[in-house]
Amino acid sequence: MKILVGMSGGVDSTVAAMLLKQAGFDVIGATMSIWDKQTLENLSGHGCFAPAQDAVKDAQSICAELNIPHLVIDCREQYRRIVLADFRNEYKSGRTPNPCVICNSNIKFKVLPEAARQAGIEFDKFATGHYARLRYNDTTGMYQILRGIDDKKDQSYFLYRLSQQQLSKILLPLGTKTKLEIRALAKSAGLKVSDKPDSQDFYSGTLNDVLQFPARQGNFVDLNGRVLGTHQGYWNFTIGQRRGLGISAPRPLYVVSINKDKNEVTLGYLEDSLKSELIADDWVWQIPTPQQEFSCLARIRSSQIPTEATVTPLSGKDFKVSFSVPQSAVTPGQSVVLYDGDAILGGGIIEG
Repeated sequence: MKILVGMSGGVDSTVAAMLLKQAGFDVIGATMSIWDKQTLENLSGHGCFAPAQDAVKDAQSICAELNIPHLVIDCREQYRRIVLADFRNEYKSGRTPNPCVICNSNIKFKVLPEAARQAGIEFDKFATGHYARLRYNDTTGMYQILRGIDDKKDQSYFLYRLSQQQLSKILLPLGTKTKLEIRALAKSAGLKVSDKPDSQDFYSGTLNDVLQFPARQGNFVDLNGRVLGTHQGYWNFTIGQRRGLGISAPRPLYVVSINKDKNEVTLGYLEDSLKSELIADDWVWQIPTPQQEFSCLARIRSSQIPTEATVTPLSGKDFKVSFSVPQSAVTPGQSVVLYDGDAILGGGIIEG
C-alpha cells in the first residue's frame, strides 16, 4: 500500500512517516507551499504560514534521511483564497475564526492530496502527524475521529470538519502515542528533529500583520455604555481577551462583546463573560444528524477539558448547546465540538 504523508519538517510528521515505513508501507512525503510573499509582507512574528523555506528544506532533508521520495505541493492560491480570506472576513465581521480548523478540512486534507494526484502521484491513503485516532462505527456506518491518548497534545478538535470521504482515506499513526514517546522514537532512530521545538500556532505576531486593516479609533465601554478608553479597531480583539487592553480597573477586565458597526468593544469582569448556552450552525456530523435532544461532552476550545452539555435541535440546521457549568469566552466564529467519551459526534460554528 502506498501512503502519502503530509510533512511539515517537524518531529511529529517525521515519526509518522518513519512508523509507516517500518510497518512496510510504500511512503511518499509531501509538503504544502502556502507562503505567499506578495500577500503578506513585513510580518513581525511567525506562524504555520509565515516564510516556510526552512520548513520545506527540513522536510526534504528528513525524507532523504528516511530514504523516501519528497514533493512540494503549491497550495498558495487556495490558502490565500480560502484560509486567509476567511480569516480576514471573520474578523471584519466582529468574529474570531479558527484558521487551523478551516485549513485542515479545506487545504491539508483536501487540496494537498488532490494536487498530488493531479501531479501523477499514486497513493492509497493520506497520513499526517496529528495526535488523534480514527475508527469506523459499524452501527452507524460512519467514520469517527477519537481523541489522542495524550491529553496534552490531543488534536481531535481541529479535525472535526473532515468529511466522511476524507476520513475514509486517511491514517493517523500517532494517536495511540504520547509526545514523549514520539520524541524518544525519533531520538533512538538518530533523527535530527528529535529535539526540534513544536511548530508555532497560526501566527504569533501582531494580528493586524495578517489582517492589514487601517487603524480606526473606537471606544472601550463598560456594560452600561460608559467610555473607558480608546482602541485602534475592534478587529484587534476577541471575546474573553484579557491581555493588551490597557485599561486600569480594580479587577482584571475581559472583552465581553464586540460591536463592529459602532467599532465598540465592551469590557467586563470574568463573571460577565460567562454563558450557559450557545447557538451554533454549519454543523458537520460523524453520526447521523440528531433529530432530538441528547446529552454529551462539549469543547469550545482545543485546550478545554470536555464539559457536560445538552444539545437541542432548533429550526433549520442550528443546534443549541446548554452547558452544565457556565463557560467563559463563548466566541462567535470559533467551533464547538461534541464528544461521546473520546469519540467526536460532530461540531459547528458558534453564532452566539
